[in-house]
Amino acid sequence: MKLPANPSPEDWTQFLQDVAADFGCVTGTLHRFDPADQHLKLAAQLNIPPQLMPIIQSIPIGKGIAGVAAQTREPVELCNLQTDTSGVAKEGAKQTQVQGSLAVPVLDGERLCGTLGIGKREAYDFTGAEKEKLLQIAAAAAKALLPTA
Repeated sequence: MKLPANPSPEDWTQFLQDVAADFGCVTGTLHRFDPADQHLKLAAQLNIPPQLMPIIQSIPIGKGIAGVAAQTREPVELCNLQTDTSGVAKEGAKQTQVQGSLAVPVLDGERLCGTLGIGKREAYDFTGAEKEKLLQIAAAAAKALLPTA
């Protein structure tokens, strides 16, 4: 899951495909944090239904699974997104047909760079080791996700 210094959109898509495959997942999203409007902007996606694309292009901090992961700077997991009643997942998220889902913040030290999310078709509880591994993968990608000035 190596990234070049200035990843192209295709590089990010390949990164996301590799991460999802490593965890046995079928969906994924990678968002870049935009401090100008405090939103997460979609950088790459894997198997997200077309009708959800307008919704996930720009996510406010604190909204949905990715937004909460960004806000808390902690992993956010749902064993079964389809039956979850916590209110974390937005109603439209169920259209992904994903059950087990995990989103983590992409951090450069304490600086929020974005979020990385993966999902499985079946109900699934991610282990502590899996959460830590995804956090490490996200941290390794953080500098590449920062906007180039």
